[in-house]
Amino acid sequence: MSLSFRKHHLLSILNEFSLKNIPLDLFLKNYFKKNKSVGSKDRKDICENLYKIIRWKGLLDFLLEKPITNEKRIENLDVFEPLNHLEDKNIEPHIRVSFPKDYFEKLKNDFSLEKAIEFCLISNDTAPTTIRANLLKINRDDLYNLLKVKYEVEKCKKSPYGIKFNKKINFFDSVEFKNGLFEIQDEASQLVADLINPSPKDHILDYCAGSGGKTLSFAHKLTDSNQIYLHDKRDYVLIEAKKRLKRAAVKNFQIKPTLELNKINQKMDWLILDVPCSGSGTIRRNPDLKWKFNLNELQKLTDLQKEIFDKGINFLKKNGKILYITCSIFIDENQNQIDYFVKKYNLKIEKTFSSFPEKGLHDGFFAAVLSN
Repeated sequence: MSLSFRKHHLLSILNEFSLKNIPLDLFLKNYFKKNKSVGSKDRKDICENLYKIIRWKGLLDFLLEKPITNEKRIENLDVFEPLNHLEDKNIEPHIRVSFPKDYFEKLKNDFSLEKAIEFCLISNDTAPTTIRANLLKINRDDLYNLLKVKYEVEKCKKSPYGIKFNKKINFFDSVEFKNGLFEIQDEASQLVADLINPSPKDHILDYCAGSGGKTLSFAHKLTDSNQIYLHDKRDYVLIEAKKRLKRAAVKNFQIKPTLELNKINQKMDWLILDVPCSGSGTIRRNPDLKWKFNLNELQKLTDLQKEIFDKGINFLKKNGKILYITCSIFIDENQNQIDYFVKKYNLKIEKTFSSFPEKGLHDGFFAAVLSN
């Protein structure tokens, strides 16, 4: 089969990625860095076709003549219309919506057949692109007025800080981003972070801080008397967090490596536990992960979440508050965990939040505010 320039690179990506064990977005970043002859329009077309193949691989492979090859997938892509097969009762439901059977059965058991189908179809769609105004530097209305001159944007309806882009742009090259006027963040994630309402003089520990996304979200609520501590077992992400916090003009923060954590035992008024999870609520952003889903791995994640909670609660003062967060919709990682923590530590549930992914809107998140 003679391939065009774009299809040649699409085939190379599919073949090379199958041999790697890294996230798709990181692989693509490295691939295009090595292949500088692939221009921006080429990248856009390649990525659209690549994501279509990965999202719909289950159905596409079912329809293709065996044996399945990446060449066949590419060759049939132009005539492949997934939605034409949604009502075909001769095809099993999980294949029609192109999800692994175990994943689909899990969704069906947690919710219903109808909700499972809805989730899978939304997760096979393109994720929205949303930013959050940095209120330390600018309010949302002023940022919106700046951006609407250059881009197709609209204000988020649920988050008072959010703005949605109707077309993707290279954020990192924009003047507004470089000046720290906004951060990229899903609307539901913004709503979760807004559950943190510190009083003056409160000390807050972001225990699984990553690169500081949640801290950046509520930093505008802090006064000079507050202090935020960021910890993560991965030192390299804390380096990135420090850069982001400085760009956003957040001042009253400290990076806390593991060796220094004992200094703040039982001194925190707030404990943020944005725990590692299945990422089921954000799977449309990482569609390759659904094909790696394993129920045993889900059990390992829930065990890890319990372990993190058990360690983290030692930093909390009496009458302190815990914000537990996942970007998952699975009951095992969400309400079941909260029931377990409440019972084990005699905690009180103050608030809960949950969102289901919506087409063109926010991702799926869960959060609960607990007090001791």
